[in-house]
Parts: sequence; C-alpha cells; structure tokens
Amino acid sequence: MSLKLPIYMDHAATTPCDPRAVEAMLPYFTEKYGNSGSRNHRFGWEAEAGVDEAREQAALLIGASEKEIIFTSGSTESNNIAIKGAAYMYEKAPAGSKNRGHIITCTIEHKAVLDPVKRLVKEGFDATFLETARDGIVTAEMIKGALRPDTILVTIMWANNEIGTINEIREIGALCKERGVIFHTDATQWVGKMPTNVDADNIDLLSWSGHKIYGPKGIGALYVRRHRPRVRLQALQDGGGQERGFRSGTLNIPGIVGFGKACEIARLEMESDAIRLGRLRKKLETEVCRQLDTCAVNGHAERRLPHIANISFGFVEGEGLMMAVKNIACSSGSACTSASLEPSYVLKGIGVGDDLAHSSLRLSLGKWTTEEQVDYTISEVVKAVKKLREMSPLYDMHKEGIDLSKVEWAHH
Repeated sequence: MSLKLPIYMDHAATTPCDPRAVEAMLPYFTEKYGNSGSRNHRFGWEAEAGVDEAREQAALLIGASEKEIIFTSGSTESNNIAIKGAAYMYEKAPAGSKNRGHIITCTIEHKAVLDPVKRLVKEGFDATFLETARDGIVTAEMIKGALRPDTILVTIMWANNEIGTINEIREIGALCKERGVIFHTDATQWVGKMPTNVDADNIDLLSWSGHKIYGPKGIGALYVRRHRPRVRLQALQDGGGQERGFRSGTLNIPGIVGFGKACEIARLEMESDAIRLGRLRKKLETEVCRQLDTCAVNGHAERRLPHIANISFGFVEGEGLMMAVKNIACSSGSACTSASLEPSYVLKGIGVGDDLAHSSLRLSLGKWTTEEQVDYTISEVVKAVKKLREMSPLYDMHKEGIDLSKVEWAHH
C-alpha cells in the first residue's frame, strides 16, 4: 500500500474527529434539534437526554459525578472560568494590604492559563510563576516552597503540550488539600490519553477539550468539585443560568453529544492506544537520535506522555527545517508572529538555548498513526537535517572539534 502524503504528526494541536463521534452527532442537527432548555415538548426532552448521556460519559472518563461537569466551548474557556471564577470567589486581602490573594502557576503553562493569571495580576492579585528545571517537571516540593498564608489558588497543567512532561499532580493536589487551597489543572493533553480519577488525584477543578480526544472542536468541559470541599466559582458570563449558573448560553447540543461519545471511546480504548503510541514515539526518538549527532529529546526521559516527541537539532535553522519536511505536518520550536520569529517560550523556560529552541520539532502521534508513517517521518527528518547541515560552516567547525563557545567572532 502506498503511503498517503502529507502525514499528520500534529495531534497535540488537534485530532481528527472519530467517525463514531460524528455519527452520534448527526441526528442532533436535523432530527433531534430541540433546545435542551425547552422542557415542555419532545424536541427539548430529546436534546436534554442527549446532554445528560454526554455528561455521564464525560464524568465516567475522569471519575467524577455527572453533576460536577460543566460544558464549555473548550479548554481556554474552562481555564478562564476556573482561574478567574475561583480568584474572584476566594479573594482575601491580608490586613493593610491591597493584594486580593496569591496564585501559583508555572512559566511553561499554556497561554490559556498564563494570560488569565496575568490579567488577575493587573486586577490586584499577586502571582508566583514557578520556573522548572531542564526536565520541565513541576514538583509538589516547588509548590510547597511557594505557598503563602494568602495563597488562594494553584493552577498547574497535568502534562505539557509542547514537551509532554507529566507534573506531580496527585502530590500537588494532596498538598493543596492539606492547606485548604483550591487546585486547578489544565488537563487538555492528559485526559483521554491517560487514566484520570479526580478524587484519587486530589483535583478541585479540571479543564479539558473535545478536539484533543477525537471529538469536535468548539466544545469542552470543566470539572467543578461538589464535595470535600464544595468548590464555588463566580460566573464570568450572565444570562439564562445554564450549566448550574457557571456558564450561561444555549447549549451546543451536537457538539456536546460528540464530545460525550469521544469521552466514552477514550475511556474504553486509551490504554491500548497509549501502549502502542508509546512504542512508536520511542522508536521515532531513538532512531532519529541514533542517526544524527547533536540532537536532544526535550522533557523528562521517562515521565512523559506517550504521544508527544519534541526534538532539538543543533546546527539547523528552524524555519528551514520546517520547509524541508513539508510532507510532515508538525510543529516547530518557533512561534510565528507578524514581526518576528520567537523561539518557543516553553523550551526557553526549561533552559534550552535560543539556537536549539529555534531548531526544534514537536512530532505528536495519534490513534491512527501507523508504523509506516513513523518510519517515513524518521527517514525524512534525518534526511532534512543532514542536508541542512551540509550547508552549515558551523557544523563543519563542530566536526573538526572546534569549541564554538570559545570562538571570537569578528564584527564588521
């Protein structure tokens, strides 16, 4: 069978919608098209039944009660409701202080966490942005060192979206519980890929998204703990009081049904998917690094998600590398803006130098990624890096054993 190009190796960005999720959604566009808030006729009842089933499917995936699931438009909205909603609800200013409360997060969180926290800082809250070591892991010990009497919220992602590193979530949750501090985790890359139990993992608030688990885009959920402790949030959006008042607005019924189905499929299949993807990712990293010198896998060696590989290549220009592997859809270590090419703040945040951060690839595998596609990716990446290095005078100097850090460059 001939390989179909291009190959999709960007599943950490989004996933294709599972045909089973699409099939579950279809009747809710044209047949069961009622508003779930319409309680006085069959069309509304059918829509409500679809929502109820999806809520159960979502709850089962993370070990929660269906009453603790709030449907949103995705993780960005879930993060905003959790972080801002908790900050406003639990704010406390120490005597004689203008500070409204202290929040702990990390410098390599997703922007959907960093930006809401920065907004709260502008509004009078105080925040600690923890820096990780080269392995990218946030430990309970780091949180313990940052906790203060006025700390009201800790928000730490379960697993990093760029390097796949897994944080000490259960231990951080236990520490927060002990100190009476609300704990939120952005679990966008984790849920549906790895087993989750919000009680055992000591989580108060958890965000996740449909399009990362083979569901539709524009739909996600927020878990809000109801017991021990009962977590309260201040709503950010006013209206009809849907979703227990946390998120007003007519529900996206087809999206919710598709999301629920994707949660059910993930619960039943993620264990076997994780084993297969872990093997393929390991093969990808091992073979690329075996065939090339001066390359490094970013993130912790073992404590990493099965589907994300992030590799830096010395003596290669990042954008040139992306263009050289045009038949592989993946992400670069550079984030394009209209004015400049900035290296990934996550890689810089774990101490990767600008040169290597610029020349990194994130290759993320999915449930339909084949061994043949992985073999092709290995071959193309190796070929591209070798070709680009042939044009690099710095690589020639490196091969000759010259220590480039000690070279004094002439300025004209």
